[in-house]
Amino acid sequence: MFNAKLSDPKLFVSAVSTIGELIDEGIFNLNKDGISFIAADRAMVSVVDFKISSNAFDEYNIDSEQRIGLNVTNLLSVLKRVGADDKMSLNLQDSKIEIKLEGKSKRRFIIPLLDISQNEIPPINQLEFPAKVEVKPHILESGIDDADIISDAVLFETSNDRFVMRAEGDVSKAELELERGNESLLNLEASGEVKSRYPIDYLKKMVKAAKIADSATIRFGQDYPMKLEFRAGDKASISFTLAPRVSED
Repeated sequence: MFNAKLSDPKLFVSAVSTIGELIDEGIFNLNKDGISFIAADRAMVSVVDFKISSNAFDEYNIDSEQRIGLNVTNLLSVLKRVGADDKMSLNLQDSKIEIKLEGKSKRRFIIPLLDISQNEIPPINQLEFPAKVEVKPHILESGIDDADIISDAVLFETSNDRFVMRAEGDVSKAELELERGNESLLNLEASGEVKSRYPIDYLKKMVKAAKIADSATIRFGQDYPMKLEFRAGDKASISFTLAPRVSED
């Protein structure tokens, strides 16, 4: 048995929308602490790790841990029908999940569960990051949007006292810099200079999670994977691990 209710589903809808940018199907884990989801994209370039706490829901009831396979694209098609004032309820029924929306009308959707196995996940828990930067989410969005008009990759660079995002084309350049003490730079931890380049097409999809977040934390290393985490207080988090775009400078 599992059922849950949300009077304000925006957080859940936005998170699943971001997952759907990279993943088309996967396994959602339901337990007493909340709902979690982890999957790698088909190209094995990125890993998405999402958690929403049971305390984010108005009601949350479960009698035993459940693992349910869902087509994320189909789930998102339903969630896009959520109106601004709608309340949402989720109810697990045998081999399907029922989603009810209640606002100006009452609507009901049924999505079948998929019999799928958990795909291999790269060993992201073994990664160690020498640089950690925490910024206001809109700053990260701005840096990626700036870089997107110049190149298909953006260089992240940090030292003891500053964080830089830089993109370079044949004759053009874009740069965003935050020095320690800037109110948009919430935290900076780095031992010396660290830099690595990442593909913008993936970052543009990931940064859509900024709309649910209070902060964005970037962990990376020299020509090394990045972990990008967005947190909505103690209610939810969504993180992405992204392979670097390695090239010679």
